[in-house]
Amino acid sequence: MSVTEYINQFITALRESLNAETFAKISLGNYKGAEEALKQLLIRKVVIKREDKLAFTYRYKTRDVVKNYAINEAIDLIGGYLENGFKIATLFTTENDLILEELNNGKIVLRKGKASSVVAPSVYHDQEKTRLIKPDSKSYLTELKITDTDGRVFKNAQDKFRQINHYIEILSSLIKELPEGTIKKVADMGSGKGYLTFAMYDYLHSVLKLESEVTGVEYRQDMVDLCNQVAVKSAFDRLNFVQGTIEDYQAEDVNLLIALHACDTATDDAIYKGIKADAELIVVAPCCHKQIRREIEKSKVKNDVSFLTKYGIFLERQAEMVTDGIRALILEYFGYKTKVFEFISDAHTPKNVLVVGLKGKALSAERKAEVLMKIKASKAYFGIGYHHLERLLEL
Repeated sequence: MSVTEYINQFITALRESLNAETFAKISLGNYKGAEEALKQLLIRKVVIKREDKLAFTYRYKTRDVVKNYAINEAIDLIGGYLENGFKIATLFTTENDLILEELNNGKIVLRKGKASSVVAPSVYHDQEKTRLIKPDSKSYLTELKITDTDGRVFKNAQDKFRQINHYIEILSSLIKELPEGTIKKVADMGSGKGYLTFAMYDYLHSVLKLESEVTGVEYRQDMVDLCNQVAVKSAFDRLNFVQGTIEDYQAEDVNLLIALHACDTATDDAIYKGIKADAELIVVAPCCHKQIRREIEKSKVKNDVSFLTKYGIFLERQAEMVTDGIRALILEYFGYKTKVFEFISDAHTPKNVLVVGLKGKALSAERKAEVLMKIKASKAYFGIGYHHLERLLEL
């Protein structure tokens, strides 16, 4: 047979494997063509925007270049590369490996071997991540302009969708630390347009199969009305939104209290409500730490970090850390195991720290005294007259 006939057999086997969904990948090597520094070509199947494609990874001496092609275009390109350039090609399928090789003496061989893999690899581009909140069949995501009616995430909502899922991942890991069935009543303070409130309700009911009551608290009446309309359309009958402030909301019997991006002392109001309700889990993402910054600026105390805090941007960051550090200590005083870690922010609220309190055992009198001493020492070091949360709780 001629070279072209061998190549045609290889291409036919490729088409058959794609049609039978046994295709795994292709490797082209021993390049003798004109393109400088090209060493190898690896090809795999991907799905991009619900369309099957073949992804070509061109391996050069010092870099890789990836290009995606429609199936028929890709097959034509592979045929061309086999005619001019690559001297060996291996088609990997779940049934067998097919190797096409041009030997040094010019002879062409086509041989089958045992399948290297009996399972086809994932065809999703960049290995689609398993998410707790999936876009399909979620009417609230469509109503909130995250997805279209077919469940596809809008391009301009990709960051928000990732943020929603990251938030739910964090919450799920925290809820797992609580006794099963603990979360019966949830309050989301400052719920805004409700993206995260809806996702949390969905997770609690659809994934954990809980009958939790969830309330979003929001000052803007138009947002409250919108979210209640979406909740009705979504048949989320244990989800409701109320108009009001964090300070005025009555949080009795709340097991999980959340406040994301509540400004300045509104975060303290939320933590206070959670502590007074004896909530099992308190989760806040603080924003705008003005109260403590004003205290530090007013006192102008000299300490070991004065060389930093003389600069406005460093003073702002220091005020953030001190504010949240004292909040964590106060939570600890009231028997909460505290955690502080990073949270994916959105474009409009760049703050990205979560302060978490998990209800634990009450501290001994001795340990409580030690925590109070830490709070007092921290305030003295930075020249802070008072911390708003400390004042609310009358410490």
